Formats: sequence, structure tokens, C-alpha cells
Amino acid sequence: MATDKVLLVDDEVDFVETLAERLRARGLEVDVATSGEEAIEKARTKTFEVVVLDFSMPGMDGIEVLKALRDLNTDIQVMLLTGRASIKTAMEAGRLGAIDVLEKPMDIGLLMEKIREARAQFVAARTQRSQEHVEEILRKYGW
Repeated sequence: MATDKVLLVDDEVDFVETLAERLRARGLEVDVATSGEEAIEKARTKTFEVVVLDFSMPGMDGIEVLKALRDLNTDIQVMLLTGRASIKTAMEAGRLGAIDVLEKPMDIGLLMEKIREARAQFVAARTQRSQEHVEEILRKYGW
């Protein structure tokens, strides 16, 4: 899984750095951001397959960042982390394209499983998009 590109976004620096270390130790390629603005800037210059995003941050909250990330890359898979999960939060996040809402603190094994599932969805979406592009070219040139 060394090619997995994961972005962790949380304003709690110690939490995000510790989680990044734990995920790197499991073979993931991990980058971190400590604000929504920083996450969006990184997503503009780098392709991430999976984003693990804190719901509650100063400045841009998780929902605003989710919207911006999905505008930049519709294939990106975003999971929200929250210390205060609610059905309303989960429903809004799902409606905007989040694949899951996880409660803090989460089990690292569960998070790894969710990241694997998210990466599979990213690859499937990219494969589908590539296939549609090839079919469009074939139709255009009548092959």
C-alpha cells in the first residue's frame, strides 16, 4: 500500500502528527495539514486519493473543506472525523460526497480498513473516468 496518498487534516497538531506517524508505519504515504485552507492548497498541487478531515476546525470547518476538495477533484475520497457525531452531521457530509463519518478517538485498525475501502473507490472512479474518456475518443473518431 505504499502508493496510497492520504491527507490528514486536523487543527490539533499533536493528534495529526501522531496519527500520520502511525499510518506511515503501516505503509501509507501521508501528508498533513493543520487547517482547511492548507488542505485545499495542498490538494491544488498534489493528488490525494483519501482525505481524513476533522469536522470541527477554526476558520473553514470540515463541510466547507469537503466542498472545496470535491470541487478540485471529484474522485477524491473524504472521511470526516468528529468528536461529536450526529445523524445530521453524517447526513450532510454524505450528501456532499463524504464516504464516512468516524468518531474520535477511532481504532487505527478500523481507520486502515476505511482507508483501504476509500482507496478502492478512488481507483474505481478513476478507472471509470478513463474508460469513459477512451470511449468518447473512439466515438469521436468513429473507431
